[in-house]
Amino acid sequence: MINFPHKVISTYRVLMKKAFNEDIDEMWVEWALEMIQAGYESDNLYILAGITRPYHQFELQRLTDKVLADLNLDYEDKLLMIRNYIYYIISTAINEPSKYLSTLKDIKDICIALDMEQEYMDFYLLYFAKDDLNESEVQWYWDGADRTNIDRIIEEVFENYLNSNNSKQ
Repeated sequence: MINFPHKVISTYRVLMKKAFNEDIDEMWVEWALEMIQAGYESDNLYILAGITRPYHQFELQRLTDKVLADLNLDYEDKLLMIRNYIYYIISTAINEPSKYLSTLKDIKDICIALDMEQEYMDFYLLYFAKDDLNESEVQWYWDGADRTNIDRIIEEVFENYLNSNNSKQ
């Protein structure tokens, strides 16, 4: 995990999106505002915080490169950026079972994009188990999971992920 020198945990999301060259959108503007509120200063950060639609991707890609360089934030290690992003979304959802399905969906999509990466297969299977249990009494993805315990199982898997990735810091 990257030990960020600041309090803005959404930086995990920003760095993953940048590592995969995703389009710049309002999420970046919101992040820039969070960074400013947290006490970070950079002319480029201020410019990013003031950007409005329409978003011109070529210019914004260059601007975000400058912002990240100003803040000494590296995004070159794509697998680390994914791991950090998953850590971020799990840590923001772990105490809110209503967010479990959407969090699992995000990780499931990452798992698929990474050709069913083994590290994320439990999340993939839990997504389909939880989704099935929302619609019916039975699921075939996670042995022993039912409507009465699926959220507890998800919480345990989330906690294990956070604990195992905390130890890598």
